[in-house]
Amino acid sequence: MRVAVLGVWHVHAPAYTTRALELGEVVGFYERNAALAEAYAARFPGIPRFESLDALLASDAEGVIVCSASCDHAEDIVRAARAGKQIFTEKVLALTSAECDACAEAIAEGGVSFTISLFQKYLGSRMAVMAIAKSGELGKLNFVRFRNCHSGSIDNWLPPHFYDLRECGGGAMIDLGAHGMYLIHELLGLPEGASSAFTRGCENPEAVSRNRDGVEDNAVTVMRFRSGAIAVNETGFLSRRDPVVLEVHGEDGYVRMEGESVVKCTAATGGRILPVEIPASLPSPLDQFLLGEHLPGCGIEEARALTRMMELAYV
Repeated sequence: MRVAVLGVWHVHAPAYTTRALELGEVVGFYERNAALAEAYAARFPGIPRFESLDALLASDAEGVIVCSASCDHAEDIVRAARAGKQIFTEKVLALTSAECDACAEAIAEGGVSFTISLFQKYLGSRMAVMAIAKSGELGKLNFVRFRNCHSGSIDNWLPPHFYDLRECGGGAMIDLGAHGMYLIHELLGLPEGASSAFTRGCENPEAVSRNRDGVEDNAVTVMRFRSGAIAVNETGFLSRRDPVVLEVHGEDGYVRMEGESVVKCTAATGGRILPVEIPASLPSPLDQFLLGEHLPGCGIEEARALTRMMELAYV
């Protein structure tokens, strides 16, 4: 596919560009922020820079990779859909449900494909947990916990704009915490309500000086569901060497992933804790988009659900 990169604000933009160059053609990029545009152009000198969004949308790009600031997603996606461009976007789709509705309407009217980067759904270890949880082996599900953290604040590698409340809509939860939200949604659906604890725990002076808006770098959201289940989503920018953890509990047992290891304990195992075979990962959402081989799980409805869960988390 011939694509254009619509915004390079997100830290994943360079990796997405590299992959798009491997699987297709990148005809150009557009970025509102001059400093970000110059840094990206220096890294990818062979990719032309569009001077305006209008110019990008008038190009022969078949699709767009949206990596603009989260606050700009709604405008960018609506305009891209109306221009007939296939759409891949970094999460979140938009900051409000109303903006998501506008995106969904434009995508439907434009008849374009849509993919959002909910990539952890297609990793083998997560798929192993999901398969057992959905199989009925655990009985009725009553508790899900996901923990995913990195050291972006304490090691000061997150860019300054990731602490900008207007551009991001929040801090650690709306960024890194998105992965837990969409995995929990796949297992339990939308929650009825949520309660969060957000703190600023970083003492790195440089990172503290960047976080002028006081967005959270340490976060937990607890959600309740109509079924009676509870889910806990833990995230933050304060942890080194912290494994990703996903555990699902039911009336008849549990399955737990830590890093790339998965174990279960159920009636089927005779109460023993046994390792679970991990399947091969499936193509990432970006690969699905670029190759036109879409799998279930990263479409517009999943994108809308993610934003709704974030709205509940930030009440």
